Amino acid sequence: MSEELDQLDRLILSGQVLGAVRLVTELFGCSLQEAIEFHYARYTKLRETRPDEFTTSPEEYWRGVYT
Repeated sequence: MSEELDQLDRLILSGQVLGAVRLVTELFGCSLQEAIEFHYARYTKLRETRPDEFTTSPEEYWRGVYT
């Protein structure tokens, strides 16, 4: 699972929201809403622990994303 989380983190850190949500649904077989919630929780943790690794600001990251 470590490799999968690393892949997810790379998607999140590079601002690939849809790719990250898609990966969560594939990995866990969960609903879209559950995947969005998991993504947001992981995003929040990464913003707290690895803020310098993000390629976009929080505003840019969520631009055009509607849940």
